[in-house]
Amino acid sequence: MAVSKAKPLSFSTTIRNPERIPNFLRCILPFEGKILTSEIIHEVVKNVIREKEYTPMYVSRTAELKAISKSEDDTFSDKQLEKIIEMSPQKHKEAGFEYGWDSRFDTWYKMIKEFGFIKYAMGKPITITATGHMLVDAYMEEPCNDKKIQTVFLNALMKYQTNNPLRRNLNENVPLPLLLKVIQYLHDDPEENNAGLARHELPILICWRDNNAYAAYQYIKSIRKAVGFTCSDEYIYEKCLSILESDNRNYLKMEKICHEAVDEYIRKMRMSGLLSLRGNGRFLDINSFELESATYVMENYMEYPKFDEEDAYIDYMGTIDAKILQIEVKQTIDFSDVRKQTLYKYASEMSKESIQKELLLVCEKKESKHNILRFINAPTRLEFLTSIALVQNFKGLDVNPNYAVDDEGLPTFTASGGYADIECYDTDCDSYFEVTLMCGRSDQVNNEIIPISRHLKEAKEKRRQESFSVFVAPVIHPDTREAAEWQKMKSGVDILTYDINEFIETIDKEERVSHLLANC
Repeated sequence: MAVSKAKPLSFSTTIRNPERIPNFLRCILPFEGKILTSEIIHEVVKNVIREKEYTPMYVSRTAELKAISKSEDDTFSDKQLEKIIEMSPQKHKEAGFEYGWDSRFDTWYKMIKEFGFIKYAMGKPITITATGHMLVDAYMEEPCNDKKIQTVFLNALMKYQTNNPLRRNLNENVPLPLLLKVIQYLHDDPEENNAGLARHELPILICWRDNNAYAAYQYIKSIRKAVGFTCSDEYIYEKCLSILESDNRNYLKMEKICHEAVDEYIRKMRMSGLLSLRGNGRFLDINSFELESATYVMENYMEYPKFDEEDAYIDYMGTIDAKILQIEVKQTIDFSDVRKQTLYKYASEMSKESIQKELLLVCEKKESKHNILRFINAPTRLEFLTSIALVQNFKGLDVNPNYAVDDEGLPTFTASGGYADIECYDTDCDSYFEVTLMCGRSDQVNNEIIPISRHLKEAKEKRRQESFSVFVAPVIHPDTREAAEWQKMKSGVDILTYDINEFIETIDKEERVSHLLANC
């Protein structure tokens, strides 16, 4: 198929949050090996709606269905799912798929396919690739293996090609290795700053035509010499149109190239774990904690095989590079120091009111507009915001979050298993905070309260002073409160439960964390 034009790099925003991809794979997993037909697509669609990964408007307009969609315990019956699909015709058409739900299916799974996690086509067997299975397995581990998930996304991004057979673009490059190499050239240039690429410079790489990193670096350097770091969107937009050799301003809109595409570019590139945001989000730079992995990517993936056939490309993307599984962050790095510095910096620079607002946004599954917070995935952001709130509200409290961080001290993924999300120490007590966005009974009771009780008993034995745990979620299931009370009777441990509104209201009026236990 002939390619008609050069286009800016454009990642699908259908599945904006990467944590949703494993669940979409789980929805199609039962049909692995089956021939893809409209009947199979119908069953996959039912699974996606059942898992509440997609909510048609008909659900929102029907009181009973809307209540089920908002409940993490209730599920749609098969009869309800059939009715939802029947009453929600999809006005959508994708190449190679029938108009309607078949095309909606392709819209959901196309980006997952481009990342090499799945292989499908009408009339052919559905295949979950090695990396697709690895992603699902990591997601299903208890607790979720965020580091392995990040590695799987790194594997996909370091291989991803702008002109892959599913995308078709006159531009030909591998975006992540290209970005890393341009940043490295800037770092090696004594005339340049040492903070990486400015946010307003990223459209240049989004539109860049080839994989010549040195030429891209020289181009950006020439822009800096001409206008410094103060150029307008209009200036960069004109540069991008020139790079693309186009004056089609209806198709290539300035807002899309200079803002929307940049946000999605940052979000996707940071999924690799190799990049940090600096200067309050103004610069994108290599995460020095992951320098060995970044170097490996530059050395091994700047040169890349090209493919004409979809299957060959997906086979390449869906194979894990075992080397990146073996690279580990150097143990000499003191994560705790930079983690706490950044935590206390945000606690001093952001107001209590703004943190409370951000806590409500993340718990209500609404998008943050903050320059940095909006690029941190929701579960990790909740841990970060809760840690900040604890620092701001309790005098003399030593707050120690366990989320992983980049070299800016910003969270990259949630606390690993075996540790409380946030450990807090005061002169008169130890407190352990666990936070989750899950609101279902099983998630809260089995996955949270029972492990919290076990860890709290272990902590009390080691520390031998007053200790208690606090569990925070957007909504607390009644059975969760009862389970916490039962653990008090059974094991003598104190687990306080707060929904997000109760938590904000309570910490706002208490001066010391020990008062939570005293007043419960």
